[in-house]
Amino acid sequence: MCSIAGIVSIDPSIRIPALERRLSVINDLLRHRGPDGQGIWVNPRENVGLAHTRLSIIDLETGQQPMHTENGFSITFNGEIYNFPELRQELGADKFRTHSDTEVLLRAYEKWGAGCLDRLRGMFAFAIWDHNRQELFCARDRFGIKPFYYTIVEGKMYFASEAKALLPFLPSLEADAHGLKDYLTFQFCLDSKTLFKDVQILQPAHSLTVRNGQLLIHKYWEVYYHIDFDHTAHYFAERTKELLHESIKLHCRSDVPVGAYVSGGVDSTSIAAIAVGLGGVSPDFKGFTGKFAGYGAEFDESQYARDACNQFGIELHEIDIDYMDFSDNFRNIIYHLDSPVAGPGSFPQYMVSALAAKHRKVVLGGQGGDEIFGGYVRYLIGYFEQCIKGAIDGTLSQGNFVVTYESIIPNLVNLRNYKPMLKEFFSQGMFDSLDKRYYHLINRAPTLKDEIQWSELGEYSPFESFQRVFLSSNVQKEAYFDSMTHFDFKTLLPALLQVEDRMSMAHGLESRVPLLDHKLVELAATIPADIKFKDGTLKRIYSMAVDEYLPPSIKNRKNKMGFPVPINRWFANELNSYVKDIFSEQKARQRSLFNSDLILQNLQNESQFSRKLWGLLSLEVWHQEFIDKAPEYRKLVSGLS
Repeated sequence: MCSIAGIVSIDPSIRIPALERRLSVINDLLRHRGPDGQGIWVNPRENVGLAHTRLSIIDLETGQQPMHTENGFSITFNGEIYNFPELRQELGADKFRTHSDTEVLLRAYEKWGAGCLDRLRGMFAFAIWDHNRQELFCARDRFGIKPFYYTIVEGKMYFASEAKALLPFLPSLEADAHGLKDYLTFQFCLDSKTLFKDVQILQPAHSLTVRNGQLLIHKYWEVYYHIDFDHTAHYFAERTKELLHESIKLHCRSDVPVGAYVSGGVDSTSIAAIAVGLGGVSPDFKGFTGKFAGYGAEFDESQYARDACNQFGIELHEIDIDYMDFSDNFRNIIYHLDSPVAGPGSFPQYMVSALAAKHRKVVLGGQGGDEIFGGYVRYLIGYFEQCIKGAIDGTLSQGNFVVTYESIIPNLVNLRNYKPMLKEFFSQGMFDSLDKRYYHLINRAPTLKDEIQWSELGEYSPFESFQRVFLSSNVQKEAYFDSMTHFDFKTLLPALLQVEDRMSMAHGLESRVPLLDHKLVELAATIPADIKFKDGTLKRIYSMAVDEYLPPSIKNRKNKMGFPVPINRWFANELNSYVKDIFSEQKARQRSLFNSDLILQNLQNESQFSRKLWGLLSLEVWHQEFIDKAPEYRKLVSGLS
C-alpha cells in the first residue's frame, strides 16, 4: 500500500522541464500514504517520470519502487496482488530478483501485456512505462478499491493516488459544476467526474494508455447479471461460503500482522471470524471498533462487536468518539477525502482507523456486502411500493416482483427508523417507472431547495447519468432488485471505497476488503433475485453462508444502521456554534453557490439521520480547504517552467 504518481508527455518527443522537481512536489503531498519510503524515477529522455511513496506490507526489504526490469519496463504500483505467489510460479520463479507482488505485476505485464489484468486478484492502481514502445499503460482494479486521478495540462498527463497532488499543476483551481450537481444529488460524482474542474478519475475496471500522442481508455471487466435458474438457495449459500473462505485466505497474505474492523454487523463479524478460523493470521489477531456512548442504542453498536470478539477469541480495541473529536478532526478529514463523499460515516472510520494504526498496518473490512448481496433498507422500500402497485393492479404475478405484499410484511419492521424517508418517497411520483422511483429514493437534492443556487450549476441533468447506469445492458431486466443493487455497486460502492482508502491511508494503514473478489461478485450476480431477496429478507444468501459465524445477538438483530453518527444532535447542540462560525465566515457568505443565512436558519430543524447539513457543511469546508487555498497550491510549483 502506497501512493503512485507520474507525469508523461502525451507527445513522446517533447521533454518535460523540471520533471524531477514536479514529481517531488507530488510525493510531498502524498507522503502520509507511504511513511516507509519514497522514490522518483525519470527516464533519460525526460518525457516521463514515475513517483512512489511506500507503506511496507509485502517484501519489506526489497520491494522499493519505482521498479524496473532489464528489458525497459518501469512500474509504480499501489495495492496488493493477493495471488502473486501463484502468478510468480506461472511466470517462472527463477526470473525474480525480489519476493514482492510489484515485480510479479511488472513481469506479468511484460509477458501478457494488458491481458495480465484478467489474471489479477487484488486491489490495484498502477502505471507501467514501456521504454521500447514509448508507451504508458495504467489500470485500476475492478471495483475501484485503489484510486487513480489524472489531468491533462499543456500536453502533459499528470496522475496520482489523490486529487490534491494534481492541484498545483492546474491552470486554475475551480469547482466542477457538473460534479457539484452530482454531489448535491447523490453525495458522490458519477462517471469520471470529480469536484475539481479538469481533474478526472479513472473508473473501476478501466485501463488508460498514452501512446503516439493519444490517450486511450478501455473497460477490461464487467459484471453480467446472467441469472442461474438451475440451482437452489442452499447451493448459492454454500458456493458463497466457499469463495468467501478462499478470498479471506488470500487477503490475509502479509509480511506484517493483520487485524480487522469489527462493527457488530454481519459482514465485518463474519470476515473476522473466518480469518481467525482459517488460521492464516497471527495468534494475537485484533479487532477495532468505535462507539458514541451516551446517545442511545442506535448510536452504540459496540456490544455486538464485543459479542463477536468474545465468541471467537479476538482481542477488541474500542474507541469512544464524541463531538470534540469531530471539531478537532473534521477539516483534516475533508482534506484527506479530497471530496466529501458518501455521508458522515467517514468521520467514525477516520477515528477507528487512527486507533487501528497504533496496533496494525493491515486491517480487514466488510465493505461491499450491501451492494453485492442487497443489504440496504431502501431496497425494501422500493419493493414495498411495487407490491402495493401490483396488488392494486392485480399484476403481482407479472414482472418478477420477487416478493408479495403478504410475504414482505414481517420484514417491514426494518423500516422503523425510516419513516421520514418513507414520507418523502411517497409524497410524489408514486407508482411511476422503476428508474424514476429509485432515482427519487436516492436523490437528496429536493431537501436542499433554496439553500443552493441551482442556476450556478448549469443545465446538466444527473438523472440522465443515473439512467445510463440503472438501465445498463449488462443487467437483465428480470428484477427491480438487480437494477437497484447494480446501480449502487457501480456508483455508491466506489464512493465508499474512496472513504475506506482515504481514512485508512491518512494514518498509514492498509484496509483490505475480502468481499470484493471478482469471483464472489460474479457468483452473486447470477443468483436469482427471488432467492437473494425472498420475502424481502435483506442479504439473505450471504447471511445463510455465514450463519455459523454469527453470535445469536447479531444473527437476530433487526436494527443494523451502518455506524450512524449523532451528528445532527451535535449540530443542534454542542457543535451549534462551530457550524455557525463556518457558515458565517466572509468567504462562505460570499460564495454564490450557498445561501448561508438560510442554512443557519434551518440548523436545528434536521431529522436525526438526515445528511443534508452534513453535505452542506462538508462542501463549504471543502471549498475552504481547497478552492480558497489555490494560491498555496500554486506556490508549490512557482518558478517551474
